[in-house]
Amino acid sequence: MHIHNLSETPSILNTFISEIRDKTIQKDSMRFRRNIERIGEVICYELSKSLNFETHHIETPLGVSNTVLHKKDIVLCSILRAGVPLHNGLLNYFDAAENAFISAYRQHKHNPESFEIVVEYLACPSLEGKTLILADPMLATGQSMVATYEALKPFGTPKDVHLVSVIGAQKGVDYVSNAFNSDTHLWIAAVDDTLNSKGYIIPGLGDAGDLAFGNKLQQ
Repeated sequence: MHIHNLSETPSILNTFISEIRDKTIQKDSMRFRRNIERIGEVICYELSKSLNFETHHIETPLGVSNTVLHKKDIVLCSILRAGVPLHNGLLNYFDAAENAFISAYRQHKHNPESFEIVVEYLACPSLEGKTLILADPMLATGQSMVATYEALKPFGTPKDVHLVSVIGAQKGVDYVSNAFNSDTHLWIAAVDDTLNSKGYIIPGLGDAGDLAFGNKLQQ
């Protein structure tokens, strides 16, 4: 797998990452969502450099401009609900992309420190021969990302696969590295060292879905 850890090069991205981590600033849910969106935009710009491009002839009022544009073969797939702000950031730049959404969540049956990933809702166009961008803001154990990709397989075989996350744990990065094809790209804004006993990233930022949209009822 090709891993692109954007935090390895200091940039304005660091500001957005620091604000979504800050327990005082993150109380403003609108600002939290907007920062996730902006992180998605920064990642999207970097990711776009690796896409396939072709020359287009653009007619201006005074002549013709030869412009190299990326092929419009992208499908953005986000994991509900935490993935929505990140999805919006990607869609701000890939505005011609097709879109897919999937619900994948942790189900704790007996032990709060163990869980399985449950997929219940899925809406997706054909993926055959297209560029799939799979977005999940938190790459903790990596199980949600893998379960989502498995659920998408009936929709066709994509030409290229790009994974996008905001913050990950090294364990999750290692997990998806082993689970996905070696040609897959992972684009991530920051990688933390550890997970706690419940599978949350440390230091991380907490629950991205709750911070973006409010606390959920526990089942």
